[in-house]
Amino acid sequence: MTGIPKLLMTVGAIIFAIGFLLQFIHIGKLPGDIIIKKGNTTFYFPLATSIILSILLSFVLYLLGKFR
Repeated sequence: MTGIPKLLMTVGAIIFAIGFLLQFIHIGKLPGDIIIKKGNTTFYFPLATSIILSILLSFVLYLLGKFR
């Protein structure tokens, strides 16, 4: 039970670091991303970006599992 708080803090720090880095790295705006502008409202759904990030993350986790 003592490992769960440490794991949660580590995961939180990783998510924070990724969020901070994404402020400076512009991954989005790919063809396939959905952008709807009406008046002064904008809806942005990064469909293609989500698929590419999912494939990359799946590949990285596959490699980590293979070499473990």
